Amino acid sequence: MAHTLRSLACLSLCASVALAQQQQQPPVQLNTPVQQAPAPLPGQPASTGTSVQQVGDSTSQSFTLRVNSNVVLTNVVVRDKKTGAVIKDLKASDFTILENNKAQKISSFDYQTVDQAARLNEATVSGKAPTIAQILDRSMGADTKQLRDHRLIVMFFDLSSMQDEDIDRAVNAAKDYINKKMEPADLVAVASLSTSLSLDHDFTADKNQLLRTVGKFNGSNEGGAFANGATADTDVTSEDGTGFTADDTEYNNLNTDRQLYAIQTIAKSLEKLEQHKSMLYFSGGLTRQGIENQASMRAATNEAVKANMAIYSVDSRGLEALSPLGDASTGSLRGTSAYSGRAMQSRLDSNFSSQETLGTLASDTGGKFFSDSNDFAPAFAQIQHDTEAYYILGFRSTDQRRDGVFRHLTVKLNNHPDAKLEYRPGYYAPADFKHQKTEDREYALNEQLKSDLPAVDISMYLEAFYFRVSPNEYYISMSLIVPGSQIPFTRTKDQDKATLDIVGQVKNAQGIAVGNARETIKLAVDGNLGAARRNIQYSTGFSLAPGHYHVKFVARENETGNMGSFETDLVVPDQRKQTIKLSSVVLSSQRTPAAQQPRRPGPMPPGMQAPVNPLVQDGQQFVPNVPHVFRQDAHLYLLYELYDPAKAAAAAQQQASTEANAKQSGMKARPASGGIHVLTSIEFLQNGAKVFETPLVAADTLNEPERGAVGFSFDVPLDTLKPGTYICQVNVVDDTAGTFTFPRLALKIVAPTPTAAPATPAAPTSTSAAPAGN
Repeated sequence: MAHTLRSLACLSLCASVALAQQQQQPPVQLNTPVQQAPAPLPGQPASTGTSVQQVGDSTSQSFTLRVNSNVVLTNVVVRDKKTGAVIKDLKASDFTILENNKAQKISSFDYQTVDQAARLNEATVSGKAPTIAQILDRSMGADTKQLRDHRLIVMFFDLSSMQDEDIDRAVNAAKDYINKKMEPADLVAVASLSTSLSLDHDFTADKNQLLRTVGKFNGSNEGGAFANGATADTDVTSEDGTGFTADDTEYNNLNTDRQLYAIQTIAKSLEKLEQHKSMLYFSGGLTRQGIENQASMRAATNEAVKANMAIYSVDSRGLEALSPLGDASTGSLRGTSAYSGRAMQSRLDSNFSSQETLGTLASDTGGKFFSDSNDFAPAFAQIQHDTEAYYILGFRSTDQRRDGVFRHLTVKLNNHPDAKLEYRPGYYAPADFKHQKTEDREYALNEQLKSDLPAVDISMYLEAFYFRVSPNEYYISMSLIVPGSQIPFTRTKDQDKATLDIVGQVKNAQGIAVGNARETIKLAVDGNLGAARRNIQYSTGFSLAPGHYHVKFVARENETGNMGSFETDLVVPDQRKQTIKLSSVVLSSQRTPAAQQPRRPGPMPPGMQAPVNPLVQDGQQFVPNVPHVFRQDAHLYLLYELYDPAKAAAAAQQQASTEANAKQSGMKARPASGGIHVLTSIEFLQNGAKVFETPLVAADTLNEPERGAVGFSFDVPLDTLKPGTYICQVNVVDDTAGTFTFPRLALKIVAPTPTAAPATPAAPTSTSAAPAGN
């Protein structure tokens, strides 16, 4: 029977979008332009096109109250220009803060100094290293008053970007700081990124615990598999026998996103702590190409600023000697680039590019960047110097625009001309959907896909059906419903238009993504049809092996940016041991021209054939009726398949002989299509009594011999049934094997909408049924 899902799914297979009729209106077919799905990844089925329909009735009213109150915090260090000593005992009235040259009212004020630090009852990590988000669940983080007047330092080792010698230098510098320069007011946490992000130790002042934690990083590089790859630069191509240098630019961009996302995660886990935080980021370089990684870069810096955390980035490669001819690990360069200076310039550009991102992270968060030096001690000293005493100023911006632009901050000290102030230069304002850039919108969509919290601005529901493609592969068809009332259509001339972004993912039982999908759907509906009173139906399909899966879909309308998500667990059945193998039963009230290739496109190499879509029959695609509500003047279409029906003794013996001969020849025998006898019919039950039954249909051959299936499709007019609720029973009998099954589905029939003029009497109709594909 059909599996009903309660989540959104992201799948990279054939997709279609449909806009089907409202319950009280006749079917409406729309020719809606839709952006085609992206090219599939290797090993994944290709997209087969998209169509749009509208189904059901959708009316809902809701009230939402939102209150936005964004407090901007900035740390200010006040020193005497001549002596460099910290100026203490200042009040909020001594400061003036301006945002884009407009004065702001200081709403919160605090002064913290390490001279007043108190010893803590510390919580330490034992056993398996937790995620850094768990820090807020511990006793030390729960009582923020304990952290007052302390330095909070996160030592973050990006093992995925560092070589073994880089890790050794970073670890030795950390040990030297812990042993010789760590002060009683210093609380240090240790985090690392290798194959995953983890918190190796909570904030603590215990030097022995920190030394043991940091010492674990010495000796080997666990994240070496994530190191940046080469780029196709002819100026630095070595004569090593290969014909070309692989271009890993796209991989490097994804790797940089991964590292920036780790910084964002750490900052987000610390945002509830009001104290100033410092991150000492040891990295082997972060490389960006042009505007690539801009969205993740902005997200990381914004989250750090929001969490009041300054990043002190350290290039753990130290002082490098760049040779135009390369080192001893590479062959001689090709061409004349080594003598013209192009090779040297290329190496310098590559080194600068990997350092520029580290410098940007530091400058945008109020930290500093340390590079081209094998002595990392100044980084620790700078953190201690910047956080020995500081004022925390907070204000609520008078600029309520959510335009995402950079806002400059200026802090002045009244009546202290000899003072020098240190503070971050500004911050990025929050951006609403209309002001987000394309990369930021895509980033937000993917973040919601990864999030454990559901998006509830848009409601949706889903139904799934399974059809067997081979004994170890099933085609899963899904239909997702989005209420039209929750989509803000815009009127253009005589059409209502809207755009939806849909992204989804399906993961196996091990949590590995086995399917992805991304589509932008453009809807254009005749304004007289009342698009807001209809539902949007999005249909997609993908191929999966039997097993347990988790499916999630995220949909976003592109007028206000509202999003909705839907996720559930999915079980794909293994029918190999079942006595009778039946697919899901699909109920439909509409068929549309197929938007994909024919079901059997002809001889093609293995793995390159178009995915089989059993919902396509003779150029028509069945649109599933998810709510199972039908109008009395409409037709009910049913579609299902029976697999591996039993064959008569003579036919079975002949098939076995054919398969044995084919095996000896090293070939595969095609299943014989004859020798079967399958009977089927459709019954409608109401209050336990049968009120209607279709004529019995018999099938003696397989109409899908490649898949060992006999498919059935029924066309049942509903004008002879009264409005009400019914049970639709599908009778399937394998007469040769003596097996049978009777799946049941509930449905409702409603009266058609009355019209002003009497309708022309319809011609007599009759129920028709036949094996599908004939």
